[in-house]
Amino acid sequence: MAKDPVCSMEVDPKKAAAQSNYKGEMIYFCAVGCKMKFDANPEKYRQVGGAPGAR
Repeated sequence: MAKDPVCSMEVDPKKAAAQSNYKGEMIYFCAVGCKMKFDANPEKYRQVGGAPGAR
C-alpha cells in the first residue's frame, strides 16, 4: 500500500483514483483533488527521505 501524501490515506496502487510521476517516482492518490493539490505544489507534500506515496 502507498500513502496519499496530501491526506495521508492508505491507497492501493492498483485502485488509486490518480497518480503522478514525481522525479521518477510514482505517487498515488485517493482522489483527483489530492493529485491536483500535490501537482500544484509538490514540495509542500514531500517528506525528508523521499516522496510519500511512492512505491
